[in-house]
Amino acid sequence: MKVLVTGSAGRVGRAIYIKLMHEHQVVGLDKTPCSTADFVGDIRDSELLSRALDGVEAIVHTAALHAPHVGLVDDDAFQSINVDATEQLALAGVKAGIKHFVFTSTTALYGHASTPSGRAGWITEHTQPQPKSVYHRSKILAEQVLQTISTEHSLPVTVLQMSRCFPEPADLMAVYRLTRSIDARDVANAHLCAIKKRLPGFTRFIISGATPFCRDDQTRLFLQASKVIAEKCPQLVSAFEQRGWTLPDSLDRVYDSSAAQQQLNWQPDYGYEHVLQMLDTQSAEVLPVLKRQG
Repeated sequence: MKVLVTGSAGRVGRAIYIKLMHEHQVVGLDKTPCSTADFVGDIRDSELLSRALDGVEAIVHTAALHAPHVGLVDDDAFQSINVDATEQLALAGVKAGIKHFVFTSTTALYGHASTPSGRAGWITEHTQPQPKSVYHRSKILAEQVLQTISTEHSLPVTVLQMSRCFPEPADLMAVYRLTRSIDARDVANAHLCAIKKRLPGFTRFIISGATPFCRDDQTRLFLQASKVIAEKCPQLVSAFEQRGWTLPDSLDRVYDSSAAQQQLNWQPDYGYEHVLQMLDTQSAEVLPVLKRQG
């Protein structure tokens, strides 16, 4: 099957492109020249889209403005790129005869809903978003636009809301891998699983690392995180002790990816152990832990 990946020069888009290459014919589109960008230009260029969509059966749409762009670009750009261009791409795909649209979204859009007072938030696909920024609002609107297109054109649309996925200090990343982050390789595999499944209609899934915690842990995670981690993940505690790192006293949220695991036959394979491995091998995917000044 021929698949178009937009945003294919970015970290996540590139990982998806490479993962899909093992089983599909893949073409990439990005404004940045790159070995995984077969078409270089603006996602809003209709002539470029027409060429890129030739023979394509599925679209994976990762191209977007992100949280770091907030305040650096005009708010109208978020509407133009994250919402309008998503709609134009999906409709162009329908015209070209695609059979599936996979949208790379974000758990960030849940905003304030992720952090209720006095307990760690437990976030599922049924949580009502409370957006904080124009970025959050633009991703919510894009999802809504795609749901309408899915209904009106009987197009299978799968939304994958990925959690935190960028290089940061290894101690934070290791703990977050239990609650609110994901490895780019797991993100890529989730997209492959979504394409294989091609669920009918409009579906939405949270994509985040596997968690040892449950809903009953919410209050204690917020008030006594280190104790709960020691109970549920003693190996992580040992690894932190060996490295002289300190566990957090509080954790504010858990993104629950169980629906994706069950319905897409997907499993997050890269947990905190792989964060430590990447640190030890000096991978650019993780930052070293700097001594914190007390």
